[in-house]
Amino acid sequence: MATEHPSEVAPVDEWVEVEGLQLHYLSAGSGGTPVLLLHGGVVDAASLSWGATIGPLAGDRRVVALDMAGYGNSARPDVSYSTAFHVDVVAAVVERLGFDAVDVVGVSLGGGVGLGYALREPDRVRKLALVDSYGLGSELPNGAGTFALSRVPRLNQLSLSVLKRNRWLAKQSLRGIVADVGTLSAPVIDEYYRLLQHPQAGKAYRRWRRHEVRRSGFRTDYSHRLDDVAAPTLFVHGADDPVFPASWSRNAAASVPDARLEVLSNCGHWPPREHTKTFNELLAEFLDE
Repeated sequence: MATEHPSEVAPVDEWVEVEGLQLHYLSAGSGGTPVLLLHGGVVDAASLSWGATIGPLAGDRRVVALDMAGYGNSARPDVSYSTAFHVDVVAAVVERLGFDAVDVVGVSLGGGVGLGYALREPDRVRKLALVDSYGLGSELPNGAGTFALSRVPRLNQLSLSVLKRNRWLAKQSLRGIVADVGTLSAPVIDEYYRLLQHPQAGKAYRRWRRHEVRRSGFRTDYSHRLDDVAAPTLFVHGADDPVFPASWSRNAAASVPDARLEVLSNCGHWPPREHTKTFNELLAEFLDE
């Protein structure tokens, strides 16, 4: 898998089997505490959210960007894909790879999974970075509308079937998560469009959404447990995030014992791709502290 900048450390494709599942990950670099990168939901993968972050981070450390179960090139079992399921799988991956300690970085759904893992295995997480993270609140972004959509998976299937036929439409669909779609590079759009072509694109997200979205709000909400987070934690959030409000990260940063907050202006739900250079610098500085 080539990076977007030739001078960076190029990741290689690797595989690990846990709980009977073949999981794919991108690996680069060596030394230091390994960094585990966890992507988001809907149609995402390690290569999409982290394609421009792996190389810069891998100069002096081991980086592992996992395709979570149901995404990218990993197995897509017939399960609920609950947040708890993903936490279990991530725990098994860390164990299988032999990491005594990891730095965990997660965006959106991956943030919720990373936070869940950090609460479950506090002695294994050295540092934690949560980017526009799920799991920091329960309120639904569009109230009853979000709940209704979670109960009609066919609409998501139909939408993705349209997007996979037209790259321009696929790009425009990202307006729903970013502040300015024009900030996204051509390789990002190409990778998103490629992932849309998978015959089971969106399956894991639809299953996750059905499990996690209740009429009363999101099922997984760690906000009442944040004072138990042992690792130094970096919260990064786009000021204009239309998916999860920036107030989630602001409130969380006030609750975690050792926390730092960065709210990026003119940024939506995808800082690693909307403000790549700034994000990479913030993350590298935090991990090096």
